[in-house]
Amino acid sequence: MWRDHELEIAIFVILFLAVSAVGFVAARWRRPDTLAHLDEWGLGGRSFGGWVTWFLVGGDLYTAYTFVAVPALLFASGAAGFFAVPYTVIIYPLVFLVLVRMWSVSHRHGFVTPADFVRARFQSPTLALLIAITGIVATMPYIALQLVGIESVLKTMGLTGSGALARHLPIIIAFAILAAYTYSSGLRAPALIAFVKDILIYAVILVAVFYLPAKLGGWGAIFDAADAKFAKTPSPADGILLNANNQVQYFTLALGSALALFLYPHSLTGVLAGKNRDTIKRNMSALPAYSFLLGLIALLGFAAIAAGVVPLKNPNGTPDNNTVVPLLFDKLFPDWFAGVAFAAVGIGALVPAAIMSIAAANLFTRNIYREYLKRDATPAQEAQASKIMSLLVKFGALVFVVFVDPQFSIDLQLIGGVIILQTLPAVGLGLFTRWLHRGALAAGWVAGMGLGLWMLYRVTNPTTGRHFAGSAFPLSEWGLDTKKTIYVGFVAVVVNLLVAVIVTLILRATSVADGGDDTRPADYFADEGDPRPTDTPASPSPAAVTPDPIT
Repeated sequence: MWRDHELEIAIFVILFLAVSAVGFVAARWRRPDTLAHLDEWGLGGRSFGGWVTWFLVGGDLYTAYTFVAVPALLFASGAAGFFAVPYTVIIYPLVFLVLVRMWSVSHRHGFVTPADFVRARFQSPTLALLIAITGIVATMPYIALQLVGIESVLKTMGLTGSGALARHLPIIIAFAILAAYTYSSGLRAPALIAFVKDILIYAVILVAVFYLPAKLGGWGAIFDAADAKFAKTPSPADGILLNANNQVQYFTLALGSALALFLYPHSLTGVLAGKNRDTIKRNMSALPAYSFLLGLIALLGFAAIAAGVVPLKNPNGTPDNNTVVPLLFDKLFPDWFAGVAFAAVGIGALVPAAIMSIAAANLFTRNIYREYLKRDATPAQEAQASKIMSLLVKFGALVFVVFVDPQFSIDLQLIGGVIILQTLPAVGLGLFTRWLHRGALAAGWVAGMGLGLWMLYRVTNPTTGRHFAGSAFPLSEWGLDTKKTIYVGFVAVVVNLLVAVIVTLILRATSVADGGDDTRPADYFADEGDPRPTDTPASPSPAAVTPDPIT
């Protein structure tokens, strides 16, 4: 089958290898005296300016999986898939002040991860450990889904064989290259590659939104074809418009996803790499341009319906909706441009996967390795530990994709959003108030995580009966006579907050100490604006923090 796609494969391979070469060259870009420091390897020296940060953060949030999954959701479910557009619109006003403050506090005190901040803010290694583990667990399936995005392109080009090893060999090679240049170049590699990735994606989408409607009879014909398809399905929740059955799920999923987006450790990694507050402010103002692009990408799902695209099959015989966009490109684009489009998707996986693995590795190094395994670790030892951990994280994601049903990978990414939301009270609210007791925050985390996992378990696949089959919880499980569903993460984080507030009131009423360090100056976590050029971020020692009585 691959012989029918020789030109596409040639262009894909050439662009992929060229970008990989850029990843290795990035080690010499703005090269410091040494990369053996987390500030340099893991945060690019905290020196990225406006353009670099814009491409880096945008490339981090709008991934290869976004390129294939959002249209696939519209292809299968209709208007419900548009939830990704409003949540990327409302997120930026919500986090504008939050991320600016997080940058300032982190730069002043040398924080590398959100768990670093939580540890210092609430004087609690236990709470920081919970935040670190939560971030790592939530990030792993996200990395795996970048592989799923690449695999959808490879399947379309016929580069996957029938055996388990042959089917995944191209993915293994691609991520071996990714692992090599991330290890050598750190965050500089995805920052430099992000320029190429975004230019390719913008070019492909802008061509697609004009070229594809011209081939398919216009947008009116595309929407008519989508409406006709959903009118024939038995599902009460699909269609080109929302209805009473999916409206609650839609708005709770959009709001919950918005709150979760910048809680992911890789999102904060891109932000902390910025050189000053104005860089972050400008980016929060300009990043909504990606949301416009996302809306155009989503419409490709309806275009695939109008084009009569039939998804390829998974090994278990189920349709792989992730292949609808690559198949659409393959069917309607000239071979040479289809190759460019496939390269855009493939390269689009490299940037976020690299940042995610670096962010997860930094969490392990700062909040597990240095905290519990080697408290006297030098900066060079920290950097080395992060490099090794980033390789292990990628390997874990690769194993996950090879041995687990890809559809289950998608479900786990939705589960990851539920999990990371449980860090909102400690990380998000902790930036502005320390009123919540650290013991109450831990109790809220346990309550929200426990309820969220129970609700997720109760979500089953109607065909296979498998549990953990998504994040849309049927309200009928609570005894309500309705077909409506609600986003699990929204419910879980509300319970998390309620428990944290109630337990805080109880503990403060009984005068239970929260372990605060009264010797710290009142402005220790103040947002003082941009530091002077000569300021360098501190690197706090875990031993300098009061032992945690809730451990």
